[in-house]
Amino acid sequence: MNRAPVLAARGAGRRFGEHTALEPADFELHHGEAVALVGPNGAGKSTLLSLLAGSLEPTSGRVERQTDVRVGWAPQRPAQYGRLSARENLELFARLEHEPDPAGAADQLMAEFDLPTRQTPSSNLSVGNRQRLNLAIALLGGPQVLLLDEPTSALDPEQRLKLWSRLAGMRDEGAALAFATQNLEEVERLADRVAVLRDGVLVYLGSSADYDRSHATMLLA
Repeated sequence: MNRAPVLAARGAGRRFGEHTALEPADFELHHGEAVALVGPNGAGKSTLLSLLAGSLEPTSGRVERQTDVRVGWAPQRPAQYGRLSARENLELFARLEHEPDPAGAADQLMAEFDLPTRQTPSSNLSVGNRQRLNLAIALLGGPQVLLLDEPTSALDPEQRLKLWSRLAGMRDEGAALAFATQNLEEVERLADRVAVLRDGVLVYLGSSADYDRSHATMLLA
């Protein structure tokens, strides 16, 4: 593993007015590893991922990113154009990511994620289809880093297994993954390290081998 982090939070924290969503935290993400962010709802997982993705600015500390690294970001609330179909969204974002063949990239991801080919606006798609489109958009442009906020929460078991396989393959090829999850099986299947957050505080960061499943059960209850 390349020991230089591809993304790093250096005392990065975030406040919203008087509310502290994330206390200053130190976190590193390296090529070829997967880190699971776990904790109860409102613990700060989404905030940390949003800071790493650059969709939020820290109110304290900073976030560092290696030069010219492509980051794929799938927020918990799907980020797509509701008036466009799944294909139209993929082709638009493919052009924004400078894919050499936007239509071909869209075709590949439409098939991989079993997205509907009809011209239905994405705002009218099922929750599961919107989530699959959200994930497909994150994979455009060949990202070296993937940041995923509860990526399998709306997927059926078959789609969940397919995504786990895809993510494991990307990690093994050197991609860096950080994902928030409430699914202990997901942690055990994918994570090399685990970051535990509670009440906006990063309370544990270590290897998945050292992570106590019974502690996880308490945290996610």
